[in-house]
Amino acid sequence: MAQRYPTNWDIEKYIDDTEPEHHWELRKAFMNAHKGKFQEDYLVALAKTFTNIEFLGCIYPEGLMVRIAELSKDVAKEYREIKKTKLQRTFVSGSNAAENKIKRRRTDPGVVQHIK
Repeated sequence: MAQRYPTNWDIEKYIDDTEPEHHWELRKAFMNAHKGKFQEDYLVALAKTFTNIEFLGCIYPEGLMVRIAELSKDVAKEYREIKKTKLQRTFVSGSNAAENKIKRRRTDPGVVQHIK
């Protein structure tokens, strides 16, 4: 039989006023799904790690990544489906952006070239 931990603690006390509402809702759902399976402080840390992975793209040691993946598969299913349909950001380095801007000027007939 798996060990059970106290569940008489309030998840709401872990809300972070600086985090977006949808981050909190997913973190809270993670804690609700696993409350009683882990000690309170450990579950709170796992939940924060989970949201760091989901929202910030953080990477942790392989064992922890596997554990979070297992614990989050049902909790994050709906969020991940919604995420697939949203616009994805593409980051471009400053040097690549400048190079592309110069190339565009050379090939765009609407751009007037001033030669000094």
